[in-house]
Amino acid sequence: MASRKVHITFPEDRIKDPVIYQIGHEYKVVTNIRRADVTEKTGWMDVELVGEAGEIERAIAGLKYKGVMVDPIERNIIE
Repeated sequence: MASRKVHITFPEDRIKDPVIYQIGHEYKVVTNIRRADVTEKTGWMDVELVGEAGEIERAIAGLKYKGVMVDPIERNIIE
């Protein structure tokens, strides 16, 4: 199993969408929210995606398709 940590930024029009839930069901990945800050107008999350490497890549592409920004996290958030 592979693991990848990403920083996700939500635009205002996607704040209320269950994007993390959807990714967990649409792809064979486990989502683990490590940190987050969401308000009515902005939101971000640090998420760990666990699964096969190909599925993680597909999930990241799916997140981008849903309109959220995805950036890799180079450092450990919480071990």
